Amino acid sequence: MYGRENKSWTQRVTIIVGECLFLIFLYWLLFMNGNAAFHLPEGNVQRNLILFVCCLVTFFRMSWMTVYFLRRGISWSEVGGVLFAFGVYYIGFSVLGGFHDKPLDGVDGVALVLFFAGSLINSLSEWLRDRWKKNEQNQGKLYTGGLFKYAIHINYFGDVIWVFGFAMLTRNVWSILVPILLLSMFVFQNIPIHDRYLRKKYGVAFEVYEKKTKKMIPFIY
Repeated sequence: MYGRENKSWTQRVTIIVGECLFLIFLYWLLFMNGNAAFHLPEGNVQRNLILFVCCLVTFFRMSWMTVYFLRRGISWSEVGGVLFAFGVYYIGFSVLGGFHDKPLDGVDGVALVLFFAGSLINSLSEWLRDRWKKNEQNQGKLYTGGLFKYAIHINYFGDVIWVFGFAMLTRNVWSILVPILLLSMFVFQNIPIHDRYLRKKYGVAFEVYEKKTKKMIPFIY
């Protein structure tokens, strides 16, 4: 996964097109009586709208990152995993939360704060790193600035936070399993793999950085 040098434009376009299809289906489901085809209730219009807006925010943010920030190659197996994940976020969360009539309240306000805070942490950390890497003087150097000075994988932390906020918006207890599984995947799979790659590529520089910096959650882990 890490260290692949090809541009993988076919894979990138496939991810974006797949997400567009999810959004089209979701719009039909939430706002064009698609629920009737599945014998689902209408739900709360305001909640449906917020869920759809969150999906749009996620789509534009992730498409921007896929096209401009993700420099490594993407395998087809990774494409499948990404589309499955966003199918869960877009369709799964909207089905779990979009078809009951619970009105919006303070819990939803907290959920939105978490969603946008996590989105900001994830995108801002990637943007600052991208700007730093575009400087020719930094070629081949390990980036430890910006938000990454608080955690080696601060971008993953942002992902967990926005997904948790999104899950809260559904007001369905089963949704919380998604951020829990995402956190487990980062801790037990992605972070060990990524760390091995960084340790091999940057050597002592990464070992020093690793000793003084938390893995993912600032000040905690």
